[in-house]
Amino acid sequence: MAQFSSVLVANRGEIAVRVLTTAKAQGYRTIAVYSEADVDAPHVQLADEAILIGAAAAHSSYLSIEAILTAAQRSGAEAIHPGYGFLSENAEFARQCAAHNIVFIGPSPTAIELMGNKAAAKRRMLAAQVPCIRGYQGEAQDDASLHDAASSIGTPLMVKAAAGGGGRGMRLINTLSELSQGLQSARSEALSAFGSDELILEQAVVNARHVEVQVFGDSHGNIIHLGERDCSVQRRHQKVVEEAPCPVVDSDLRAALGAAAVAAAKSIDYQGAGTVEFLLDEQQRFYFLEMNTRLQVEHPVTEMITGLDLVALQLQVAQGQPLGLTQADIRLNGHAVEVRLYAEDCRNGYLPASGQVSQWRPYQAQGVRFDSGIAAGQQVSPYYDPMLAKIIAHGADRAQALRRLQRALHCTQLFGISSNQTLLSQIVVQPQFVQGLATTAFIGEHFAAGQQPLAADHDPRPGLAQLAAVLLYRASAVACTSATTAPTTAAALAGLAAPARHYQLACEAQQYSLQITALAANEYQLQYGDDAHRLTLLHDDGCQLRVLLDGHQFDCGYHSPNPAQLVLQQAGHYWSFVDALAESGSGADQGSQTTLLAPMHGTLLALMVAEGDSIRAGQTLAVMEAMKMEHSIKAAIDGTVAQVHAKPNQQLAAGSVLIELDAAGECNE
Repeated sequence: MAQFSSVLVANRGEIAVRVLTTAKAQGYRTIAVYSEADVDAPHVQLADEAILIGAAAAHSSYLSIEAILTAAQRSGAEAIHPGYGFLSENAEFARQCAAHNIVFIGPSPTAIELMGNKAAAKRRMLAAQVPCIRGYQGEAQDDASLHDAASSIGTPLMVKAAAGGGGRGMRLINTLSELSQGLQSARSEALSAFGSDELILEQAVVNARHVEVQVFGDSHGNIIHLGERDCSVQRRHQKVVEEAPCPVVDSDLRAALGAAAVAAAKSIDYQGAGTVEFLLDEQQRFYFLEMNTRLQVEHPVTEMITGLDLVALQLQVAQGQPLGLTQADIRLNGHAVEVRLYAEDCRNGYLPASGQVSQWRPYQAQGVRFDSGIAAGQQVSPYYDPMLAKIIAHGADRAQALRRLQRALHCTQLFGISSNQTLLSQIVVQPQFVQGLATTAFIGEHFAAGQQPLAADHDPRPGLAQLAAVLLYRASAVACTSATTAPTTAAALAGLAAPARHYQLACEAQQYSLQITALAANEYQLQYGDDAHRLTLLHDDGCQLRVLLDGHQFDCGYHSPNPAQLVLQQAGHYWSFVDALAESGSGADQGSQTTLLAPMHGTLLALMVAEGDSIRAGQTLAVMEAMKMEHSIKAAIDGTVAQVHAKPNQQLAAGSVLIELDAAGECNE
């Protein structure tokens, strides 16, 4: 294999930052690629060089083999690291790299192809005597053959896209009467996402754990495993929390899992970093699920407990060097837990979010690691996966790791865009998770509707409402003293006084009526109901405050999106306070029962109705996609389609009018 001194990272976001960081530390010249949407992204700034490869849409940039190879030739890159996602498991991309005398930092094209198709992979694993779930992975794909196989397997069963991953093209079938619809929808999604509608069927393992084993091989025939990870906490088959080692795996089971994973890798002469995924049932029996022929999102937890840099090992073995490790060299130290921070609205069906990151301040402490690809002022695009960052905590044991992770979630500040930070804060303290008993059903059982409201005795909003009112009061005082300069931080407001003022603040369904009087610099008297309070701002760095309220000191993050709104952050929770007396009442139309709007930025995948069609409440009228997630738009009423404003494959902004309806019984004549 060829030696190289320069590496192009054919990816974006946190994984590009992660790979570039190690490559630079190892002394390699680094090259980033970027789309028009990522011109100011952190990975672009980190690399020694960066090359524009196309428009924002992934198929025009990060999924374009031609564009990436052109960038490699233009920059003189001798090797390409694909990261994960995009082209990382594309065998043709690996072949094209070789054809252009560029080292592909990953396994061979043959290995990628063998494991990239679930049907072929399962057949290979059965031949290698790796335990597999009972199912159907045959070549016959007609409905009759699949129905016959399903009848033999029994329900519940999973329909899966053979060429897929990440939960796309996957359907759970609880009764055989659901199979026809499940096959149809899985085929459609699989064809759209992967260009293949081939399906496999597998017996659904109830209350299973998702356990995977990190393997590593070199070109000298050495293959070892680096222990297992538990990835059971998932939503829509997308991992949310990962940890290593698995809380219920003992040394004997670890050895058995590791041996099966190594056997799987050896059966395809695997080289580089890979992950063999298993389902672990309630009787501690495990079954092969799939193999990912790339670095995994959750690789940091393995790095934390082994002390190894997996990217450095990838760079090493890609140049033909031996791994330099034997199985006996691998020692697991302590415990590590990782959570994925997503841009999504957890109170609105987990819809992906996009917009500008106003403030990003990750918590820094011993045992805490952030892998992120965002920065303050950056636009989060609707074109890509909604993951913003990974927060990883390591401890001497699981309890310490969880404490450190909880504190990191409580203290990290992310303003300007909706995220699942609050949900993650709630997950890591949920008793079933803390006890290490979470299965793949965990989120559906405990957080199906998203994050949960705080208990009344843990809700600090009355105190935070007083703080919000004070900050709005100070901002208005400065605004009154300067006709030309608007303050950008509350730090600029220190020491300013203004007349007493009344505030009517709204936060979710609560209303807070307060009267404020300035007593001295940063000291205020508040009247809240029948009670008087004293609030002093002890410290303000522009986004973090130290507050003294009636003898109680506490920290709080803050951000002001506009003069009538304050968003406060404390203990991983965010509260938005709006000054109802100053609110102009303007705002984006949120739609109605008769006007259906795009709920997010994205692509209109399908339109199921035409003008004049009769529709029923609950009927799916259109399907949108954004950030790798599909969202069905349903009618809320019976009626008729009056007008259609969008077309399939059209890019739409959030709030765009899609369809207008006439309610049943209405007449426009």
